[in-house]
Amino acid sequence: MIVLASKSASRRAMLDAAGVAHEAHPANLDERAIEAGLADAAPEEVALCLAKAKAAALAPSLPGRLILGSDSLVSVEGRRYNKPASRADAAAHLRSFSGRTMQLHSAAALARDDLILWQHSAQARLTVRVLSDEFIETYLAAEWPAVSHCVGVFRIEARGVQLFERIEGDQFTVLGMPLLPVLAALRELGVLAA
Repeated sequence: MIVLASKSASRRAMLDAAGVAHEAHPANLDERAIEAGLADAAPEEVALCLAKAKAAALAPSLPGRLILGSDSLVSVEGRRYNKPASRADAAAHLRSFSGRTMQLHSAAALARDDLILWQHSAQARLTVRVLSDEFIETYLAAEWPAVSHCVGVFRIEARGVQLFERIEGDQFTVLGMPLLPVLAALRELGVLAA
């Protein structure tokens, strides 16, 4: 059984659906402080550093256990976006995304004790249609506060799909974790049958 260093419902659901036995223990770390220390790094590097930091943060308290850390980050034209701090912040993010293409960077890392055993990052491109203020308000009335925990202010498996006119990339990356590479790594490590 692996340990997921996250409280993300979508990551837990992906592992459940794939039949990966796991328990969730969110990592207790200041993600924004880590990100601030990586101010000049590319978005995919930041997502990967955060995934590794989450896995590494739990490893000392769970000796011998395999820890899966994962993180997602959205960037639009070079600007990185975090989860919205408030509903007003979410509306501002959506107005900023309107008519533009966001890059969604999802990363994962596996750690045991003090060693990162594996890491991977993936990217999806999501083209946001032009969003009216009326749509944004209606959308947030239906989706808030559920999307307050979502980078990009959407749940693709819910009404968030209405934000987009085109999506390039696999569904798991869009959901927040590069699942197929994670499964391959778990097979290589003997956690899953080959």
